[in-house]
Amino acid sequence: MLGTLCTLITALTCVSGVTLVTQKPVVAAMRGETVSIDCNLGIDYYAYWYKQIPGGVPQFVLYFHRGNTSPTYGTGFSSPKFTSTHQSTSDYRLTIKDIEEGDSAVYYCATWDGSVNEYVSQ
Repeated sequence: MLGTLCTLITALTCVSGVTLVTQKPVVAAMRGETVSIDCNLGIDYYAYWYKQIPGGVPQFVLYFHRGNTSPTYGTGFSSPKFTSTHQSTSDYRLTIKDIEEGDSAVYYCATWDGSVNEYVSQ
């Protein structure tokens, strides 16, 4: 029986005009395989991962910082299916185990540059 090919598309995103977040554009895998998606945040901060199925809204998967022992997960996402690790202060990896058709989506990594925060009070 032929396996199902799942395509996981990642995005290139610019955050705050200062921090450039980069990802490789496409990852393909067969059902049951493990996939890793790398992201360079450009800064030492939290990596946020989102999943977007075509025609749908982005879903929060998890966030992780190298100083934490484990990720914090969004509703419907959990370990060991989804996990995140770091390779350096700004390089993060999302790992998806036992790939299935429902995992086919666009995955975004994001962060923010706290130095540009502005606070507004009313």
